[in-house]
Amino acid sequence: MADPGPPTIPAQPAPWDALALRLINDPRDLTFVHLMAACATTALLGLSLYPISKLWLTGPWFWAAGVVYLAIWGLWTVDRFILMLHCTSHRILFRREVGWLNQVIPWVLGPFFGETPQTYFCHHMGMHHPENNLHDDLSSTMPYQRDRLSHWLRYYLRFMTLVLIELPLYFLRRGQRKMAARTLLGEGSYWLVVGLLAYVDWRATLVVFVIPVLMVRTLMMAGNWAQHAFVDASDPNCAYRNSITCIDSRYNRRCFNDGYHIHHHVKARCHWSEYPGEFAANQALYGEKDAIIFRGLDFFIVWALLMTGRYRTLAKAMVELPGAPERTIDERIAFMRSRLRPIPRAS
Repeated sequence: MADPGPPTIPAQPAPWDALALRLINDPRDLTFVHLMAACATTALLGLSLYPISKLWLTGPWFWAAGVVYLAIWGLWTVDRFILMLHCTSHRILFRREVGWLNQVIPWVLGPFFGETPQTYFCHHMGMHHPENNLHDDLSSTMPYQRDRLSHWLRYYLRFMTLVLIELPLYFLRRGQRKMAARTLLGEGSYWLVVGLLAYVDWRATLVVFVIPVLMVRTLMMAGNWAQHAFVDASDPNCAYRNSITCIDSRYNRRCFNDGYHIHHHVKARCHWSEYPGEFAANQALYGEKDAIIFRGLDFFIVWALLMTGRYRTLAKAMVELPGAPERTIDERIAFMRSRLRPIPRAS
């Protein structure tokens, strides 16, 4: 099934949609307003665990309710929320006249979906995109053997333990004091509130706020690893050679075409609905650059296949591009392996 293109805007929208359309910058993003309502419902379910824990469910019954909540959270909204946060970080959702509404996603909803306020924006917009996965990128994959689990674990543990130190220091070294302050304010306020809520009910706080942070940060590190696993050492700054694109996947249909990561680094403000058309129109350019495109996979599957050494499955999913060298399955495997080796910092 093809990935989604531009959504159809109803000629006579329902009253609530008509109101939303007056408030947002791009009518193609009406789906985000709908998703915000779904995420708010999920957040209210999470908050309901506090009175449930105190008034009704004790012992194992509470943990059963917690599992049900996390299942709803995980299967219904969390993946779509994260990519809504991504899209609205690059393209502001609400008009300037109601600009305060732009704080609802990162500050009100974000904490329920494993995203501490401001940290995602500062890390992704202030650091990752400017550095483009090169060595000064705190989430760079270049120093690692990118098909080795032990190297990913080192990468993951560095992020989980040091990001709150390294990210503000990164901004301070570059004279970006406001970004450093935003990082510390968002992260600090989040964990302060979590600490207070843990005093009220540690079990509900663990389920609603702590486990989601750990899960989401793990997923983001696996996703970023796969997005930048295949890097051409001869041209690591080229988005066509340091990123991958995944097409025709369920993930793209759920998560606003997030699989088109190459063009996202070429033109970060491209609207999510335009990615399939851009790829279809420029396949010759992708072929000329010898880009790596997978059909039917997503970043998390790519990560899992790399960690388990299933190169043949990856090779079979590679898309043959016009102008790129024709390769057998074994040649594709050798080609991919050549882009997985560590790339040391130039002396």
